[in-house]
Amino acid sequence: MGEICYVQKQRAVTINPNKICQPIGAMWATLGVHRGIPFVQGSQGCCTYVRYTFNRHFREPVTIAVASFHEHAAVYGGMKNLVEGVFNLVARYDPDLIAVITTCSSETIGDDIEAFIRAAKKKIAKELGEEKAQLPVIPVHCPSYQGSHVTGYDNASKAFLGHLAKKDEGSEKIINVIPGFGVNPGDIEEIKRILNIFGLKEKKDYSILFDISETLYQPLREPIRELPYYPKGGTLVEEFVDAANAKATFALCQHAGGSGALYLKNRFGVEAYFGLPIGIKNTDDFIINLAKVTGLEIPDRLLDERGRLIDAIVDTVHYTKDVRVGIFGDPDFVIAITRFCCEMGLKPIVVNTQTPSKVYRQEMEKIAKEFDVSFEVQFSDLWDFEKSVKEKGVDLLIGHPRGGAKLAEELGIGLVRIGFPIYDRVGHFRWPIVGYMGSLRLFDEIVNTILDTRIPWDQKQQ
Repeated sequence: MGEICYVQKQRAVTINPNKICQPIGAMWATLGVHRGIPFVQGSQGCCTYVRYTFNRHFREPVTIAVASFHEHAAVYGGMKNLVEGVFNLVARYDPDLIAVITTCSSETIGDDIEAFIRAAKKKIAKELGEEKAQLPVIPVHCPSYQGSHVTGYDNASKAFLGHLAKKDEGSEKIINVIPGFGVNPGDIEEIKRILNIFGLKEKKDYSILFDISETLYQPLREPIRELPYYPKGGTLVEEFVDAANAKATFALCQHAGGSGALYLKNRFGVEAYFGLPIGIKNTDDFIINLAKVTGLEIPDRLLDERGRLIDAIVDTVHYTKDVRVGIFGDPDFVIAITRFCCEMGLKPIVVNTQTPSKVYRQEMEKIAKEFDVSFEVQFSDLWDFEKSVKEKGVDLLIGHPRGGAKLAEELGIGLVRIGFPIYDRVGHFRWPIVGYMGSLRLFDEIVNTILDTRIPWDQKQQ
């Protein structure tokens, strides 16, 4: 019977962290709102790093505003910065929504964000009119010294739905989908394709909440003369309001969006389903639950896609069997990828996340027992991951290049890139790894990496 060896970081200091601070997660979520702007209640660095990181991963410009804290705000608080900043955003950019995202500095100072927002709205009403003051301004608390970027997205999901969702008996909404942090535009497009195959219509039957599929994947066309310019797409504010009327919410990442789904369940009775549909079982669960909620038959087209994924795994089992793999990243991705690796015959040796989670350990225990494999499960930084990988020996790494590129090069093994950020390759955000077809694309990449780095030339011809 397989079992896990659970390892937690024993040092006070973190070396090579496998996480980012909370605000970036809340900014990611807000950028998935139509005409939405994140307003960071902190210093310029809290915003500049995020813009740069998003630019490298998505190859797209992003609009993020910042309160621009200096010494005065650090001593006396950031009320003046927030009131003037939000007022200027409304006056110059005319957004549909603003999310005020706190940082470690504003949380440590003790800024009363809700009171500051009321003061900002009072100024807007006085100088720009009452209509402008009705703009939704959502406070999202993100103390950076707790949790991670995943926690920030999760906090944003609950804050948005807590402020906007309202019951309306006349709604026809069936499904909400909360993608989660790290679920890229290509993944969201694949989820939409699956829902469309079921015959469901976007905006009417289902809503993708925090939909970055167009806002962070824009076409390059001749300039639009409308100013200020906002990209197409994103979730409408009305869709957040209508989220309370759905039959079910699918939070693909339980750690990044699960709190929003649970809020809708506890407040409005909207059923909640969790699980990132990567691999056979996870996608099976997603499809079966979709059929259950909608009352529709599972389309043959999806069954054929499932069969193609299984066929591919059978065709290449002589390459994948017992290949030793190290996996690291955000908990929902690590859980899903670990199961998928076991489904295709790979052998997990070390898995790592640094986002606090009870579900992470429980799910790893289930996987170990189900597939009769034993491996090390780390809640720690990448220093501990690198140490274990070198001691135990692996043939393949799966994770982001910041933690894996140099390690893979040093060990002379392959790295399959997933997660965020991926800045040493182009196009990863465009291509899905969810659903049967996304899993098939990821499977091909894993097997081809094994062929490139581990299989002798004569065996490649078999």
